[in-house]
Amino acid sequence: MLCQDCNKREAHVQITQIVNNDKTMLSLCKDCAAARGFHSPLENAPFPLAEILSGLAQSIPKAGAQLPVSTVSCPNCGLAFDEFARQGRFGCGECYKTFRGDLEKIMRKIHGASLHRGKAPIVEAPVTDSGDDNDPAIPVKEEERLEAELKKAVEAEDFERAAEIRDKLKTMRDSFSVES
Repeated sequence: MLCQDCNKREAHVQITQIVNNDKTMLSLCKDCAAARGFHSPLENAPFPLAEILSGLAQSIPKAGAQLPVSTVSCPNCGLAFDEFARQGRFGCGECYKTFRGDLEKIMRKIHGASLHRGKAPIVEAPVTDSGDDNDPAIPVKEEERLEAELKKAVEAEDFERAAEIRDKLKTMRDSFSVES
């Protein structure tokens, strides 16, 4: 359908206007709609929607394609990874630890990373140590403690101690950004 305003371009925007119970429909191209002050809410979105959708489409296995077969099974409930892949859910909480490596690969493939770096919640849950030395989670409480200690050292004008703490924080942050 052509734009009802310019009659040149394809209409992509449908505007419905109701005045005194009189319904008027108008089909406009993007340029004519913008000229009238109508803009797409996703036009200036901070995320590339097309890239997200194409990434999801690429992560879905093609029909007839074989999923990688993992011989690992959960020691607690006995669920095998290929069974999880078919069902789409785990049998118990231990499955998350058992299949961690496989899950990280899947998350990286789907989301581009296995670590969420969005905004932190207003009330943070306490950080627990998983016992895994390769865990990329930043020790949030340690960082907060060092920042508070740095502030106290500066207020007390103990600049040597403040420099040491600053260096520890920098090392911690640098090692975190290199690991992930």
